[in-house]
Amino acid sequence: MIRSLLTSNIASRFYARWLMGDPARADAVANRSKLSIGPTDFSDLLQKETDAGLPLPRAMRRVRNLVLASLIERELSGRSNLEEVLTTISAFADFAVQTHVAALSAEMITAHGTPIGNESGAPQELIVLGMGKLGGFELNVSSDIDLIFVYPENGETQTTSPDQRQLSNHEFFTLLGKKLIGAISEITEDGFTFRVDMALRPNGASGPLAASFGMVEEYLIVQGREWERYAWVKARAITGLPSDIAVLDQIVRPFVYRRYLDYGAIEAMRKMHAQIRAEVTRQEVRHPDRSNNVKLGRGGIREIEFLAQVFQLIRGGRDSELRDRSTRITLNTLARKNLLTTAEVEQLLDAYTFLRNLEHRLQYLDDAQTHTFPANPADRLTVAQMMGFTDVESLLEELDAHRAVVAAQFDSIFSDKGQPASSAPHDAVAAQAHLSETDTRENIEARLSALGFQEPASAAHRLQLTLQSPRLQSLPENSRNKLIGLINTALHSIDANASARDATLGRLLDFLEAIARRAAYLALLTEYPHTLERVIRMMNASDWAAKYLTRHPILLDELLDDRTLKAAPDWPSFALECQRQLDAAGDDTEHKMNVLRDLHHAQLFRLLAQDLEGDLTVEKLADHLSALADVLVAATIQAVWQTMPHRHRETPRFAVIAYGKLGGKELGYVSDLDVIFLFDDDHPDAPMHYAKLAQRFITWMTSHTPAGILFDIDIALRPDGASGLLVSKLSAFEKYQMESAWVWEHQALTRARFCAGDAAIGARFEAIRETVLRQPREAEKLRQEVLSMRKKMHEGHPNRSAQFDLKHDDGGMIDIEFIVQFLVLRHAAQYPQLTADIGNIALLKLCGELGLIDRGLAGDTADAYRTYRKLQHQIRLQGEERARVASDRIASEAATVKRLWASIFD
Repeated sequence: MIRSLLTSNIASRFYARWLMGDPARADAVANRSKLSIGPTDFSDLLQKETDAGLPLPRAMRRVRNLVLASLIERELSGRSNLEEVLTTISAFADFAVQTHVAALSAEMITAHGTPIGNESGAPQELIVLGMGKLGGFELNVSSDIDLIFVYPENGETQTTSPDQRQLSNHEFFTLLGKKLIGAISEITEDGFTFRVDMALRPNGASGPLAASFGMVEEYLIVQGREWERYAWVKARAITGLPSDIAVLDQIVRPFVYRRYLDYGAIEAMRKMHAQIRAEVTRQEVRHPDRSNNVKLGRGGIREIEFLAQVFQLIRGGRDSELRDRSTRITLNTLARKNLLTTAEVEQLLDAYTFLRNLEHRLQYLDDAQTHTFPANPADRLTVAQMMGFTDVESLLEELDAHRAVVAAQFDSIFSDKGQPASSAPHDAVAAQAHLSETDTRENIEARLSALGFQEPASAAHRLQLTLQSPRLQSLPENSRNKLIGLINTALHSIDANASARDATLGRLLDFLEAIARRAAYLALLTEYPHTLERVIRMMNASDWAAKYLTRHPILLDELLDDRTLKAAPDWPSFALECQRQLDAAGDDTEHKMNVLRDLHHAQLFRLLAQDLEGDLTVEKLADHLSALADVLVAATIQAVWQTMPHRHRETPRFAVIAYGKLGGKELGYVSDLDVIFLFDDDHPDAPMHYAKLAQRFITWMTSHTPAGILFDIDIALRPDGASGLLVSKLSAFEKYQMESAWVWEHQALTRARFCAGDAAIGARFEAIRETVLRQPREAEKLRQEVLSMRKKMHEGHPNRSAQFDLKHDDGGMIDIEFIVQFLVLRHAAQYPQLTADIGNIALLKLCGELGLIDRGLAGDTADAYRTYRKLQHQIRLQGEERARVASDRIASEAATVKRLWASIFD
């Protein structure tokens, strides 16, 4: 709160004049300014005026003046803050509009009948939309109010007496709108309630005063401009039926918020801001006394609003939390989502508070809608003292400091970072290699040769196909120039390693062709050149990453910010975000499935980026990928259960058990999920409901949507395999494992764990698993069973190449996994710690420490397993289906594994 150095009657000429008009007003202000004023007070004050015989428009003006005077007194005396001022004046504007619409509608219906919709046959009501700061509930004390009038359907009024003159709905609501504007804005002996601006309606001043939903929809689709998206972000219905408001929201939302990340909004808002700044500059040149515009000037209020709203326009289509109309709430949301740092947002909010407080004090002088610092020295000093400063210079010094912070933040977002496609590179070699769509193949080849490409002829052929392709030629000129500019930038950014350059260029061109028609993606790469550099590095490092990004270009957003990209995953927070977005999707199943896929892609891509930067070990990456799968499985189970009609309980007694790589927390980028389903529920409908739950879960996971799939699911390890039930009752699973399971099923159980669902079932499963694994076993029989299964796997995966298959060949990963499984089954009865699901590497070392195998050989085999997994990982990133390497590359590791195998099985 800021306490003025001046009293209200000295600081505000409006306040002093108003008090002088009636001796009783001083007491009224003194009483009203003791506490904040709210809607109930507005009603009481208005009732008092109308009871005295005043007509509604005059009564409302008198209430408005009392409210404003009370706000001035409360704020300048240090009893209120910006939040109270904005909330109070915005609530009063709502009250004034709603009260006048109700009264005028009743008069109109008496004179013309009730407007009825042609299609619905239902009565129609006027929806008054508050735009701008009124829409955001952040109105100025002396602001005009931006309004738009809409109504649901065309039709005619339904008359009930001969005295009523029938009107079309359009005529009715247009006349009602004119009466409302007059009732609120006409200047009388008591002033006005609010000035009204209707310029934001469809087609502006040349458009109809009131528009039907159909007209609004057609206008937004056909003629809606980028700056209108910015305006409609703030649109808030002040009057109207809730059902009609919901329909209007469905019309407006797709226009304002794109389903994809819309970085084209930056360029559009940059242009709009430049036009505003040019007009302000022109006015300041013509009228130097109007300088220091705290709203539209450099580092002013409008730039803070633009900073908040550009994030809304870019991301609001995918994140409903970014659709709030309040600038302050949106800024705090940006900090919470790490889109801006907490420090940046605190600085912006401090500046916003200072600038809005200053703006109000400029308006307190004469109740004028002004945003510029006064030229009169006396008024300048008055404003400074209202702000708590003893002199003007101190106020201007702090004003400049806040504006500098805002300007710097604004420039970091809105400065034109992309190099125009037409601008030539600086150095001679680069200039020679600058390509255009009219270049011949010979010219392109010569230029690529100058850049050091190993096979310039084939690269030139590929480039020419892209530059002269019908797809590129059909693009709008702006998009075509951006695409060519990106290609030229990329040619000079691809790593100089000649052997990889050609492949990287091919991957990049595939990617650019895939996004060519999405102007938002071209805008993102142009606005953020460092993102293009990251894309190039990623494509140079991994063919799999290149294909993944080409399929899911929406993930470009993940490459923008180092803080987000390099942050360690917070899986509890991620689980909460999954649930929030699923809840926000309502009952739209496809939307929910796409939400899960988008969240999966984003997290996977962050892990991929960290992996390619060398920030993650193989084990740590596998842990994260497994944790990611766990969260998504849990979220999917919960979401699917909510879609089940006639479900017999609100929370299912159902669990997903992970086997294989997910069970052992060794998941890779493209691993499928080996799972089984258990339930523990005696309700007669339970088997049917849980079977449907499992079926739908598999469908949600594996279905191809516009966002791809989540995971492939393998359920072959369920009891009795392909012939067994899809879901098993927990007691039946226990009986099967104890009495009927094959040894290979117990081998699989060594890498099984509770994944998601009912925690009590999970705990019971873990107890069953430990009991089964700790059963005493006859050593020779177990050895023969394991060897038999290993032989079958060999026969099922023959390797006819000269290379070493990291997974299946003798001395490979399967041998290590079988060794661990044998040791667990053989010795867990004596050493229960072997049943812990800690992974193969840790289990090998534990067996060495327990003396079950040679300690040194155990450590060497663990290192071999780590090496195999790392090599497998690298090969998969290059898009190879089989993980095979030259035999001499891993000869030492294979020999180590074979020695350990021989010591156990031979």
